[in-house]
Amino acid sequence: MPNLHDIDRRINSVSSTKQITRTMEMVAAAKIRRAGERVAAATPYAESMVEMLANVAKRVGGSENALLRKHDEVKNVLVVVVVSDRGLAGGFNSNVLRHVDRLTKKKQAAGAQVSIVACGKKALGYFTYRNVEPALSFANLSADPTVEEANGIASYAVDGYANGTIDEVIVVYNHAKNAAEQKLREEVLLPIDTEAFASDKGNGAAEAAAEELQGDVIFEPSPEGVLDQLLPAYVRTTLYHALIDSAAAEQGARRNAMMSATDNATEMVNTLTRLYNRVRQGAITTEISEIVGGAAALED
Repeated sequence: MPNLHDIDRRINSVSSTKQITRTMEMVAAAKIRRAGERVAAATPYAESMVEMLANVAKRVGGSENALLRKHDEVKNVLVVVVVSDRGLAGGFNSNVLRHVDRLTKKKQAAGAQVSIVACGKKALGYFTYRNVEPALSFANLSADPTVEEANGIASYAVDGYANGTIDEVIVVYNHAKNAAEQKLREEVLLPIDTEAFASDKGNGAAEAAAEELQGDVIFEPSPEGVLDQLLPAYVRTTLYHALIDSAAAEQGARRNAMMSATDNATEMVNTLTRLYNRVRQGAITTEISEIVGGAAALED
């Protein structure tokens, strides 16, 4: 059984760790609000972009734009992996990376080559360790994504898809469902399926807007020209929204992880304190027994 000094040192060590995890929990909680406000501010624009794209695509009817055409064979797949730069966030990073591993094996089994865009140090380190050189990599931006980062990824994906060097673009990230829950998402970014926008039940506003705007909109220079401008903008908007959504989810996951660590530290301190009291009580009882025994021996 450990002595009192060892137990006391362990209690102090766990208490110090508890203070750190508690502080990190409070910092993450403060950052959640800012990240959530950024997502809330960007969401109306993203939704309006989808509504407008669905409306214009419906008016055009059919388009020869390269971003709308599905390639006959999917031989080259680009996967945009969005994780964090830092750890201590529970399964936030590992869930995405394991899903990308399964997705990669599935695509490779179908005869496709998979290239990676790594957003976050954890993704960059994960794939570099496995001798996978990312086509693009971004670090130190997971907590505060920038429009330039989204534009860089979008330009690479759009150019590759239009030139035929990329046949499919998929983005994998954690969606911040709320401050306490994150949901893994896999979205096909290219080719763009405009029919899915109109038929999406959660996008009923797009259908209503399209009906209301029939005959009331003049396109300049033409509906096809407007659509050609909207499609790359949609890719940029979707990528930026995924990046800031992941940033909000990261803070939520870190707060949950640090809250659990704090609770575990509290429980461990209580357990060690009870053990300390038992050992101390046993030591006192032993000392009393020795004193009584010594006194009895002197009387004899």
